[in-house]
Amino acid sequence: MGLLTGKRVLLTGVLTDDSLAFGVARLAQQEGAEVALTGFGRGLSLTQRTARKLPSPPDVLELDVTDEEQVRAVADQLSRSWGTLDGILHAIGFAPAACLGNGVLEAGWEDVAVALQVSAYSLKALAGAMLPLLQAAGGGSVVGLDFDASVAWPAYDWMGVSKAALESLSRYLARDLGPSRVRVNLVAAGPVKTVAARSIPGFEHFERVWAERAPLGWDVRDPEAVARACVCLLSDWFPLTTGEIIHVDGGFHAVGA
Repeated sequence: MGLLTGKRVLLTGVLTDDSLAFGVARLAQQEGAEVALTGFGRGLSLTQRTARKLPSPPDVLELDVTDEEQVRAVADQLSRSWGTLDGILHAIGFAPAACLGNGVLEAGWEDVAVALQVSAYSLKALAGAMLPLLQAAGGGSVVGLDFDASVAWPAYDWMGVSKAALESLSRYLARDLGPSRVRVNLVAAGPVKTVAARSIPGFEHFERVWAERAPLGWDVRDPEAVARACVCLLSDWFPLTTGEIIHVDGGFHAVGA
């Protein structure tokens, strides 16, 4: 018996096999879950190709989280194929280039709105659309991937603001979904070399600082600890934990200069 035996989990954010969400999908299957992935736009074919690298290649559903019709369509597809849903991994984030590396004064609202909608509001859109399926399962777990938004990071700019919105939203969702026995938690991961990370100007600065300051050490090439935390939160082993941010960063967040 694995941690997720008998569970059905929807995972977003799998683009390549270095995606954090890919590590979660692989471990979730190893722990007994039936999973479905989502892909978007030009990345859909990449997700489909990457899905074939998993132990058991899952279905890949097209999902643009900014399109309410597509979000509803995914919920309808899962309703027909599964009928219930036990967990969701929200691993979605995007900010236009103008929102990164230039400070927060330069980007206009049009670009900022995209960052906030894709990176934060999408958690509400996804959880809300899937709520009837989670309720049909008697409750479940929504887990989001985060990057600590308690401080201002170099170059992270409006993505950092979007993560702060995600953190706040997760607490309000925990409040509103709790009566349905749905838990909402975030995993604040340390920096890991992924396609998304490489789009952040000055990412190498995070690598250097983390290696120096994390009490437990940190390897930017190893996503396993993050995947384990996500799978544990998706399981029944945290039945009364909601509204939390679990830091998986080698302890970096806990120490000063």
